[in-house]
Amino acid sequence: MTDYTARDALRDGAERLRQAGIETARLDARLLLAHALGVSTATLLGNLAAPLDAAAYAALVERRVTHEPLAFILGRREFWSMEFMVSPATLVPRADSETLIEASLAAFADRAPPRRVLDLGTGTGCLLLAALAEFPDAFGVGVDRSPAAASLAARNADLLGMANRAAFLCADWASSLQGTFDLVLANPPYIATPDLATLMPEVAGYEPHTALDGGPDGYAAYRRLIPALHPLIAADGVAVLEIGEGQAAKITQFGRAAGFRIGLRADLQGIARAVTLQLSVP
Repeated sequence: MTDYTARDALRDGAERLRQAGIETARLDARLLLAHALGVSTATLLGNLAAPLDAAAYAALVERRVTHEPLAFILGRREFWSMEFMVSPATLVPRADSETLIEASLAAFADRAPPRRVLDLGTGTGCLLLAALAEFPDAFGVGVDRSPAAASLAARNADLLGMANRAAFLCADWASSLQGTFDLVLANPPYIATPDLATLMPEVAGYEPHTALDGGPDGYAAYRRLIPALHPLIAADGVAVLEIGEGQAAKITQFGRAAGFRIGLRADLQGIARAVTLQLSVP
């Protein structure tokens, strides 16, 4: 009997995923097999003729066939060139959200860097920890109403060597905070409730709806959060919020009504993805 090899497993796994409608079937098959074998993809591709027992790999493929997010299966996701642990308690970090870090760097390009950073709805901690990596003299606080998310963010801080520069707590937005911050980050839920069912199955079926559901029109969190930013932002501080496609005009309206100067930054697709808010000068 011919040995079943890694090359065979990749071929069969990719075909199984392709039949299930996974657009990234070949890439996912490669990442899943490397994960099952406990090796890097480079090591895997250098030993495709090696025989293997594919049972563990087949189980991972079947999980992906159900459209379970690849990040949840692997238990990790890259963000801002750093690796973060993920779990179903949090949203999977997305490349679009890196726009908030770009906007933060631009906001402090011509002034002293922030020393105190706040991340509201921290999830995995990816925004806060990416900001701390870029502003090495800063200390950060991450807040999430999910205890599991706050705990996961703390583990990510530890794994990334920033446990002594960050604190995480479970609270409802900023209700338990005092003092001001130079930089406030947030990725509020902004999907309109009727649209949740239309999201791709990886999102609708697996990621926490509380982190996605923005109320009937998608703006519920912003209506509450934007006016509450005033006591949190230092006099020369900046808040950077993620927004959804087509939401820039409404969020700008909210921000100006609350007395903020507004800026926008687009993601790589040209979609306004980050809004910056600064206190207006009297």
